[in-house]
Amino acid sequence: MNLFKQIILPVVVWSALMVSCGGTKAKSNDNEGAAQRPKSEVRLAELYDYRVVAEYPHSSSSYTQGLEYKDGVMWEGTGREGRSHLQRIDLSTGKVDVVASLPEDEFGEGITHFGNRIYQLTWLSNRAHIYDSEGRHLKSVSYKGEGWGITTDGENLYLSDGTSTIRRVNPDTFATEASICVTLDGQPLDLINELEWVDGSIWANIYLTDAIVEIDPKSGEVLGYVDMPLLRERLKDNPEAEAFNGVAYNPETGHFYVTGKDWNRLFEVEIIK
Repeated sequence: MNLFKQIILPVVVWSALMVSCGGTKAKSNDNEGAAQRPKSEVRLAELYDYRVVAEYPHSSSSYTQGLEYKDGVMWEGTGREGRSHLQRIDLSTGKVDVVASLPEDEFGEGITHFGNRIYQLTWLSNRAHIYDSEGRHLKSVSYKGEGWGITTDGENLYLSDGTSTIRRVNPDTFATEASICVTLDGQPLDLINELEWVDGSIWANIYLTDAIVEIDPKSGEVLGYVDMPLLRERLKDNPEAEAFNGVAYNPETGHFYVTGKDWNRLFEVEIIK
């Protein structure tokens, strides 16, 4: 058994017993049956391989909560009270250009571009901040529950809240329109974090692991996963490095970008299925 499943399976079992999909933070689910399928129908997640294509400097004072590559620019949303920003990253130097800062009492979370706007969640403030394409603040919208990750398929927004549920929400009101119960090998998978929509799938960080998973948004099943604990060995003189977090995608190369909270490196990787 690989390291990801050694770490996450006890959490999966606990989630199935104590909360199950749509537990304490989100109640409704469109695919509740996914967690109760007969064993013969359960799809087992595949283990994907990867290779590091390149690595770049990354600010060790950036507590990465959201990462997105858009039109040749790397955008990042950071967390921690007093350190939460929306910023652009120069990949060659690691220099950050802070374009917006959240109020001192807010903890920033995931980000995504939707149309000509940028959305940024907050953890416990029940508020999403909406900016124009240059990062100028336009308005804020309230939502229920915690905010962790956010992504879009171009028509809808998808939110995670740290449970096994991903909600599809209205981009204007953030009202929940549908919910996805995420399952790994037939059991609810908790701690869904940062999100990225790629070619019809949702990719997600799983908090407190070094893995990203590929999720079928129709069934909620984890199709496959990539476990990358060896990336930590490439971090030098980086004692402040915390959890692996942040996943972005470059559609021109088909490569992913990953990093972590206060990591001093950002990695470009090719995922091999």
